[in-house]
Amino acid sequence: MSWEIAERPGYLGKKRDEIHSFWDKQYGKDNWKLAYQWGDRIISREMAIQIYEDAYYEYFKNNSLFLEWLVKRASDIFDTDESNLKSDLDYNNQETSNNHIHDISIKRAILRLGKKFLGDHVVQVRWVDSEGFLINPGVVPFHKPELILKEEIKDYGEKGIWWKENTIEDFYQRNKVLLMRKI
Repeated sequence: MSWEIAERPGYLGKKRDEIHSFWDKQYGKDNWKLAYQWGDRIISREMAIQIYEDAYYEYFKNNSLFLEWLVKRASDIFDTDESNLKSDLDYNNQETSNNHIHDISIKRAILRLGKKFLGDHVVQVRWVDSEGFLINPGVVPFHKPELILKEEIKDYGEKGIWWKENTIEDFYQRNKVLLMRKI
């Protein structure tokens, strides 16, 4: 049995569970999966998340001022809610209605660089008005922009495309594919 690309779904956001239910009805449960296109290959979500994390690693390695600012200021970081702190370094521990991987990727990249948080408060790394917005994945450049697809994506989010071109988020949303089981 093989898989074929059904669509390029882009950002799911808080509608993730609703959209997954829709795909269960449309394609049949276990007859679809999300994956990523990387060059001419289709890779797993886990591999795409590793590439996403690598982008943060490369960014901090090459932008030590941002790295030092963050580790001196923050005692920890979170995405949408302080409950995200429970995930620590585990991408599979998702307790909110939308996935939060950039906070985990940032933590893991910092660990890989041999650093740790030394600050006195938790820092949110999400919204435009949050203290850590400057390291939001929609702002931080992707380390391999030539591998970001430029094709149109179906956007399920309420806000439309909110990230900048050639950023980590641009890779994560534009290279996402919905695969359906080919019978």
